[in-house]
Amino acid sequence: MTSPTSIAEIDFNPIPGKKYWNCDREWREEFIYFLMVDRFHDNSLRTPINTSERSTGSGTQEQLKKFCGGTLKGILDNLDYIANLGCTALWLSPIFENNDAPDPNSDKYHGYSIQNYLDIDPRFGTKQDLIDLVDAAHHREMRVFLDVVANHSGDNWFYPNKDSYNYSNDQQFPFGGWRREDRPIPKELRNENYYHRRGQINNWDGYPETQHGDFFSLKDFNNDDDVDGLKLQDVLIKAHCYWMREADIDGFRLDAVKHMGELTISRFCSAIREYAYRLGKRWFFLYGELVGADDAIHRYTGPNTPTQVDSKTIYFGLNSVLDFPLYWTLPGTIKGFGAPGDLINRYDAFRGHALSRGELGRYLVTFVDNHDQIGQNEKRRFAADSPDEQVIAGIGYLLCAIGTPCIYYGTEQGFSGKGNGDEFIREAMFDLKDSQKNYLNQKGKVYQEISKIANLFKTIEALRFGRMYFREISGNGRDFGLPQGQPCTLAFSRILDSEEILIVYNTSTKERRSDFVIVDSTIQKNGGTMKFLYGKEGSVTVEKHPDPGNPSLFVHIDLEPMQFVILQQTR
Repeated sequence: MTSPTSIAEIDFNPIPGKKYWNCDREWREEFIYFLMVDRFHDNSLRTPINTSERSTGSGTQEQLKKFCGGTLKGILDNLDYIANLGCTALWLSPIFENNDAPDPNSDKYHGYSIQNYLDIDPRFGTKQDLIDLVDAAHHREMRVFLDVVANHSGDNWFYPNKDSYNYSNDQQFPFGGWRREDRPIPKELRNENYYHRRGQINNWDGYPETQHGDFFSLKDFNNDDDVDGLKLQDVLIKAHCYWMREADIDGFRLDAVKHMGELTISRFCSAIREYAYRLGKRWFFLYGELVGADDAIHRYTGPNTPTQVDSKTIYFGLNSVLDFPLYWTLPGTIKGFGAPGDLINRYDAFRGHALSRGELGRYLVTFVDNHDQIGQNEKRRFAADSPDEQVIAGIGYLLCAIGTPCIYYGTEQGFSGKGNGDEFIREAMFDLKDSQKNYLNQKGKVYQEISKIANLFKTIEALRFGRMYFREISGNGRDFGLPQGQPCTLAFSRILDSEEILIVYNTSTKERRSDFVIVDSTIQKNGGTMKFLYGKEGSVTVEKHPDPGNPSLFVHIDLEPMQFVILQQTR
């Protein structure tokens, strides 16, 4: 199967006789499994370790700086492991052909240094391997999302004398030359005017530097709204439509969104959506990496993009973005060292954007762990120095709160890497010393408990679509208020029509808590019951506030340290 080298060679008509896969789930109904292709599994037949204890993953610092051998076929062979966890979608790290690394001590295994947008990196497999993986996932009713990079290319050319150039007052520098005569691909990208040529970014938050400068040695595309910029964008759009046509992909995660700008993102997303519709694919998911506060999120998502940018009207941008504000706030609350008020106030601020806060879940992909951890000197997995119960509560929160929950590979095994380098949080899930063993253990406590909560997420509509409200608590059943300090009882409800699901968690690592928790007085009834769906057996009675004239209702819940429970009213 020969891969094209030019956009002009591609037939964009749907493949004759092919029925493209379509799924009517909204993306906020998905539970996404994000994996790094090089680190999930190789082509070997291996036996999972079988233990209730957590795993550490495999690889020394030196090994993890280089390709470890993970492949697309390795993912295909182990799809059941992901499906049994409860995940309904795969997010693959970039799979297109990358530059070879100039540094002999570090490889481009991560995939973000692309030199060929029209072929799979041979170290990961072939185009047919991707087609087979997507087809197998679809047979399991799973979506497949590709991580794509439209902001910059790999290190495909150099500045004069092969010197390092740094951004300076938006000055454009001369073009040096291509590193290979036959790259990049498609060959339309071999146009020096398609690159900003401003040198490496110094100030990552300063405009226009952040949108014109290079990502270190990676070369920034000229995504401007001019003749060359529009031609470039057309090439990149068509290169990605090619993979929709060939492999029946279901969505793209866009890298480095804020470095591209709202207009470019909107144009890319609009064109991709149109092509997806042409193939008969509905709910094609476009979500972005946007490292910024909530005000930035609302500039890029859905119909919330600005009315105009430089006199150009923007209609629809991304469907959703990675929820970095939650990522920065939630772990501290779950682990008991961050004020719960910060988390609660973040959701309270949503009131200005939607009457029904349940709908805001469409625009957020929530996570507690990722492969980058931008801006942190020491990289730390969420499970680092944390007991199993906190890991379960962290992922449990994502599955029960608004947004599209996403789990980073290895979290379900309790991987707890940490250190001064990305490699410490990118462990291999197959043993690099023993070709017979992997760490895809389905018997582990963390894996098993996440799977139970994920099953509730799949079957209870309120956990996917409901409005979300944090609940006041009380130690005496009379004086109620939202938790302010740590440790605390953290509680919130998801309400959909006349159904209330209550989620309660004890953040203390040492002490039992016995607290009264407010429930919805328009849904619950005095003397009614709420049964435990997860985390505990039995039920609790709905009680009325003791003060005459106070209509509040509550339940009394006893929790062990770090206990996470889910309750539902009894009909």
